[in-house]
Amino acid sequence: MFKKVLIANRGEIALRIIRACREMGVATVAVHSTADANAMAVRLADESVCIGPPSARDSYLNIPQILSAAALTGADAIHPGYGFLSENAQFARMIEEHGFVFIGPKPEHIETMGDKVVAKQTVKKLGLPVVPGSDGAVTSVEEGLKFAKDVGFPVLIKAASGGGGRGMKVVRAPEEFAEAYSTARSEAKVNFGDDTVYMEKYLAKPRHIEIQVFGDRHGNAVSLGERDCSIQRRHQKLVEEAPSPVIDEKKRAEIGELAAETIRKMGYVGAGTIEFLYEDGQFYFMEMNTRIQVEHPVTEMVTGYDLIAEQLRVASGEKMTIKRNNTTFRGHAIEVRINAEDPDTFTPCPGTITQFHTPGGLGVRFDSAIYQGYRIPPHYDSMIGKLIIHGRDREECLRRMRRAIMETVVEGVKTTLPLHYWIFEQDEFVRGDYTIHWLEKKLAER
Repeated sequence: MFKKVLIANRGEIALRIIRACREMGVATVAVHSTADANAMAVRLADESVCIGPPSARDSYLNIPQILSAAALTGADAIHPGYGFLSENAQFARMIEEHGFVFIGPKPEHIETMGDKVVAKQTVKKLGLPVVPGSDGAVTSVEEGLKFAKDVGFPVLIKAASGGGGRGMKVVRAPEEFAEAYSTARSEAKVNFGDDTVYMEKYLAKPRHIEIQVFGDRHGNAVSLGERDCSIQRRHQKLVEEAPSPVIDEKKRAEIGELAAETIRKMGYVGAGTIEFLYEDGQFYFMEMNTRIQVEHPVTEMVTGYDLIAEQLRVASGEKMTIKRNNTTFRGHAIEVRINAEDPDTFTPCPGTITQFHTPGGLGVRFDSAIYQGYRIPPHYDSMIGKLIIHGRDREECLRRMRRAIMETVVEGVKTTLPLHYWIFEQDEFVRGDYTIHWLEKKLAER
């Protein structure tokens, strides 16, 4: 096991990693920007190093500064968390070239899965079902229109290097195609430095189902069941739950075995998430995230495994403690992402937290790095915490979540907590009858 781990991230995920390391007897180094000098992770880590000014480009995305901090503090390994450099193959290679261990998958797997076209081609060969789509990049309007004519409208244009809904356009008729194609390429270029796009058949009423997978260096590969991440706004997840209300044990076992076998064939090492669209009883591969997910606590609550601790074990060369595919969950878990945003307009609301109280009780977990008097900086993502609830079944979980949201106090800034309470009061959500489009339609009706 490592003696010292540097955490190349901030906020609640940095704190989450520190906690796992401390329980395993591993020392930690927190890197931070000047804006995060008083962050909780900086306070609780064994050591801290300032790596630059507030701009992420000059701090959390500054590879030379991060590597210098690792060398200065004598770290053995670097954990990237999620976001920032977590899926940057060049960063992973540079870590290894400088004699550190990257706590994540092999750089070639990050690279392969980072290109949505290559990823789709790769998993299709390995046996995963995919959405009908173009064989590769679509390089002209004429080529795109031919594909759309073959599979039928509506179709989806997607950035090959994209994510988070950027560079993604739904086209419902031929006359809309040229403008949507141009806009998708422009957005892809601005956001990802790559204007390559591809196309897929647009599914009208899908769920967003993702499978947590894990592999080690000893040839072991497992799945840990699914998470339902269909409650979204503009392709951004707001609520995640496990198990999905619409997946039965047979389908869970089938897709879990397929996912585990896929990463086994790849020789994949570490935590990963294979994401699917699910419609009319069929799974369709969407993408693979080669990192720990924001919503990993949902899986932890229903399986009992510490996924960050497993990452550390696997990266250090040990066998993972997960012995087999876990297709039977213990109870039900739901997570809500709490953002410092106006719950009606979704405008970011940075500022100082004047009052703060977390909920408690059986089955309640609150992952956050904020505290009373903490100033939320305006330079980064607006998520300030995650409320994760576990219950014996979904009904108990829903009741407990409503109670926990009512107990949570975050004053001084606006948050999305009122929105979450409203979601949990909606009949369709209570019934588990929702798709990836449900929330936006409901918000438009309010």
